[in-house]
Amino acid sequence: MFATTPKFIQALFPSLVWRKETLNKEIWLTFDDGPEPEVTPWILSVLKKENITATFFLVGEQIEEFPELVGAIIKEGHTIANHSYSHKNGWLCTKEKYIADIEKCQELMPNNKLYRPPYGKITKAQITLLKEKYKIILWDVLSWDFQQNTSPERVQGNILKNTKEGSIIVLHNNQKSHKNLFPILEDTIQKLKEKGFSFSATW
Repeated sequence: MFATTPKFIQALFPSLVWRKETLNKEIWLTFDDGPEPEVTPWILSVLKKENITATFFLVGEQIEEFPELVGAIIKEGHTIANHSYSHKNGWLCTKEKYIADIEKCQELMPNNKLYRPPYGKITKAQITLLKEKYKIILWDVLSWDFQQNTSPERVQGNILKNTKEGSIIVLHNNQKSHKNLFPILEDTIQKLKEKGFSFSATW
């Protein structure tokens, strides 16, 4: 169970953004899924308290259901980005259906240029079609916050042990991950600050 994306996988897909080149100790905190009425406001409150910005990769179906939460994310200065309309697995559908699902979400955020594939699963053919229009953002630090048989302490360890300058950290903005994030999100951000990291949501 890798908490950091192996370099050979990153090398196989060089057109994807796995981490950011930076001269500073900047890192990119990202939240997938949502918006979610019980989780998103809590995440926003933690980020506001810590005075940092993050990137929210949102699902179109959830955007339509909870537009006020999208407004709250934007109002707080965070970046929103495309995580598909219905959270399709790119390995399990045709490229035509996959692209149509992404474009349906894109209609809800027309100025967006960022896309993250659900589950990180995307084919070379899909990448070829998408990379002209979007920066396709993956990650180099996977917290495993969604794993039900893990612990908050393990999630925190995954982040703190593997984050380096330029890292893109993936967390989740959903009920499944909430029990693992709730005890440790604020403390983890503080510990990353103590290591000298600053947080960016600029791509």
